[in-house]
Amino acid sequence: MQEQLSNRIKSMATSQTLAMAAKARELKEEGKDIIGLSLGEPDFNTPDFIKEAAIQAINDNYNSYTPVDGYVELKDAIINKFKRDNNLTYDRSQIVVSTGAKQSLANVAMVILNPGDEVLLPCPYWVSYAEIVKLAEGVPVEIPTTVETNFKITPEQLEASITPKTRMIWYSSPCNPSGMVYSREELRALADVLKKYPDIIVVSDEIYEHINFVGGHASMAEFEDMYDRTVTVNGVSKAFAMTGWRIGYIGAPTYIARACNKMQGQITSGANCIAQRAVITALEAPVSKISHMIDTFKNRRKLIVDLLNKIDGFVTPEPEGAFYVFPNISSYFGKTIKGHEILNATDFSLFLLEEANVATVTGDAFGNPECIRISYAASEQQIEEALNRIKNAVKE
Repeated sequence: MQEQLSNRIKSMATSQTLAMAAKARELKEEGKDIIGLSLGEPDFNTPDFIKEAAIQAINDNYNSYTPVDGYVELKDAIINKFKRDNNLTYDRSQIVVSTGAKQSLANVAMVILNPGDEVLLPCPYWVSYAEIVKLAEGVPVEIPTTVETNFKITPEQLEASITPKTRMIWYSSPCNPSGMVYSREELRALADVLKKYPDIIVVSDEIYEHINFVGGHASMAEFEDMYDRTVTVNGVSKAFAMTGWRIGYIGAPTYIARACNKMQGQITSGANCIAQRAVITALEAPVSKISHMIDTFKNRRKLIVDLLNKIDGFVTPEPEGAFYVFPNISSYFGKTIKGHEILNATDFSLFLLEEANVATVTGDAFGNPECIRISYAASEQQIEEALNRIKNAVKE
C-alpha cells in the first residue's frame, strides 16, 4: 500500500535539536566517544524534595483524570509563584497547566491564529516556534539580529516588521538559543511600539526565568498596558531539572485561557497527575532550593566562554541567562577543513560531530544561519574536553 500522509506532516521540519541528539546516540552505539552538547536539558537530577512529593502522591493514590486545566492546588501554587517572582496577578480562570511548555505554546497558536496570520519571531528563536506557527496555519516572520546587537531586536526593527496581518509576537527571555535577556527598559521600549497596535498578542516564553546571571527577571505582562494582551508561558523543565516530568503552564487573558482549556480537552486532557502533585511542591519552595544549580551554570558559562574565546574564528558574546552559548562561526564558511567543505552552519555542526566527536546544533534551526548552539548543561570536565577537541579540529 502506498504511504498516505498529510501535507501538514510532510511539510513539517524535524526538530534539529532532537535530530542531532539522535545522530549522536547512533554514533555512540557504534562505539564513538561522543560528547553531547546539543540538548537543552539540565544534567542534574530532580531535587529530592520534589521526588518525595511524587512518591507521596503515588502512595496517596492519585491515579485518576485531572481537571483539564490542572489541579486547583497547582493553579493556586502557580498564581502565588507569578505574584512572588514576577509581580503578576492572575486568578484561576487565567491559568492552564499543560503537558510541557511546548504544548502550552501549541495551544496558544491553535486558538489564536487563522490562516495567513503573521507571527513575529525575533531571531534567533527556539527551534519549535516556527513549526508550531505553521502547523496552526500561521506565517512565521523572522526579525534578524546579530552578535553586535547581542541578538536583541530594536523598537525600530519591531515597528518595521508589523503589517496588517501581524497577529502575535513570540520571544523567549532568557533566550534559547542565545542566552540573552531583555531588561525591563528594553521590554518597555518594545511595548511602546506594540501599544500602537492593540490587536497584537504577545507570547512571552519565560521557561529559563531563574537561570539568569544579570539580575532581576522582567515580564512583558508587568506593564499595565500590556497585561491584557500578553500570554506568559513557563514551566519546571529547566530550573527544576524536570524535563521528563512534562509540566508547563500559562498565565493569560481569561478568554485565551478558556480557549486553550477547550483545545486541550480534545487533544490530551489534563497533564500527568503525579507530575502535577510534585510541581505543587516545586513551585511552593523558595528559589534558594535550586540556587546551587544556577550557580553551577554560571561557573560553566565563564569556563566555556573563556575557552571559546581562545579559538580563532569563533565570535562568542557572553550569554546573560539559560545554559547555551551561540557563537558566530561564519568565518569558516567557504573553507575546507580536513576534507569537509564548510558552506554554512549546518556543515560546520556536522563537521564537529564527525571530526571532533562533539554534538552541537546548527543555527539554521534557530533562524540564524551564521551561528551554532552549544549547550553547557554538562560537567566542567566534558566542557573542557569538548572545547579542546573543537580547537584541535579547526586548527587547519
